[in-house]
Amino acid sequence: MEPKKKGFFARLAQKLDDLILMRPYADEATIDDLEEILIASDIGMDTTLKITDELRERVRTDRLHYSDQLKPAIEEITKELVDKGEALKLKDQYPLFIMMIGVNGVGKTTSIAKLAHRFKKNGRSVLLIAADTFRAAAAEQLTIWSERVGVPIVKHGEGADPSAVIFDGCAAAKARGIDVVICDTAGRLHNKKNLMNELAKMNKVIDREFPGAARETLLVLDATTGKNAISQAREFSEVADLTGIVLTKLVGTAKGGIVITLADEFDLPVKFIGLGEGMEDLKEFDPESFAENIFDE
Repeated sequence: MEPKKKGFFARLAQKLDDLILMRPYADEATIDDLEEILIASDIGMDTTLKITDELRERVRTDRLHYSDQLKPAIEEITKELVDKGEALKLKDQYPLFIMMIGVNGVGKTTSIAKLAHRFKKNGRSVLLIAADTFRAAAAEQLTIWSERVGVPIVKHGEGADPSAVIFDGCAAAKARGIDVVICDTAGRLHNKKNLMNELAKMNKVIDREFPGAARETLLVLDATTGKNAISQAREFSEVADLTGIVLTKLVGTAKGGIVITLADEFDLPVKFIGLGEGMEDLKEFDPESFAENIFDE
């Protein structure tokens, strides 16, 4: 039987433990080796340098002489980078419109279903809008999930104007007094200008039909794609006013370092992380827990 593959946390923790054994002192050579470990863990060059520069400062000011003293210091630095305070939480005003964007294959549709399940479990009425009208079978897939979760859906045919679907969804939400409207949209990035215009039109419809409604725009990214996820975040952040990230498939991947890079480079809160396929496996991101576990097996 093959040995169980280690996920991001265990791999990084093991590398750090090995480094501490090889280099017992918190000197420049140890920090240089730590830089290489962090970069290899998909944390990203700029973010890694920010971490290690702060670490050097703490070594100096806090008089850290031994490498095993670096662990708690790195945990604290990491927590400060990923902790975005109140922005980590979804807005608690209703009605709430959540625009979900992301390229095909990242788990956008299932994340929508899990969010809908979460709201419904907490006593909120939910409506889904299938406004990703350019991907074949997108509406059908979302319909299957709406039936599983037990929430209504508004959809048009493939190729329909997304703003028209949003308009009908707004009408349905008004008629039913819906608390949370989750819109599946923008599953492609081939033309950024068109995408920007499309999102602007949809938001204009919501502004007109639900003036003053709370709004979230969440980008869904697949943790297993590593640096590709960073590229997607960069592209989408140029065309959409993102309020947060849903990071899927985090468990069992060596690419978990992108959590730190996303929070640092784009100043975006990772609001939810996907830890499995079950409906309960979309969890609120906890910066403290993340920082405590990241360097411990």
